[in-house]
Amino acid sequence: MIRLSFIFLFALTTTAWSAPLPSTGTVAVYFSPRGGATEAIISEISKAKHTIQLQAYSFTSAPIAKALLEAHKRGVHVEAMLDKSQKTAKYTSATFLVNAGIPVLIDSKHAIAHNKIIIIDQSTLITGSFNFTKAAEEKNAENLLVIKGNQPLVDKYMRNFEEHKFHSWSY
Repeated sequence: MIRLSFIFLFALTTTAWSAPLPSTGTVAVYFSPRGGATEAIISEISKAKHTIQLQAYSFTSAPIAKALLEAHKRGVHVEAMLDKSQKTAKYTSATFLVNAGIPVLIDSKHAIAHNKIIIIDQSTLITGSFNFTKAAEEKNAENLLVIKGNQPLVDKYMRNFEEHKFHSWSY
């Protein structure tokens, strides 16, 4: 009984536990290899008007990095948060983004910061197993969801982004 109570209390105090969210909006799904996930990401980034928040475990995709740069040049506030492995990776888009004036944070609090999300204009959520890499598009079996019109879901991801931002440091 004590163990069950402990588990219940732990569930109430952790951000991992949550109530079901309403199923609203639209969802587009992409599968790789060569399923158009990178093109879908670039298309959504090109529509951004105000903000783009990106969390990534591995980020080496030149086309996605270029799309973020173009959004930044249009006046969109872009920020990226990457896993600590990106600070020492041989190939990473982190340096490219920083050199372009885009803030890049490193989330080193966790064993792996394995998030793969993009939030656009606080209304479009891109997520899935899809790493933002050339291999994810061309070789790996991965998935990507583009979710629009589900504000409660986007809000949860935005809060999670801010929680991770709080303990991250500038690249």
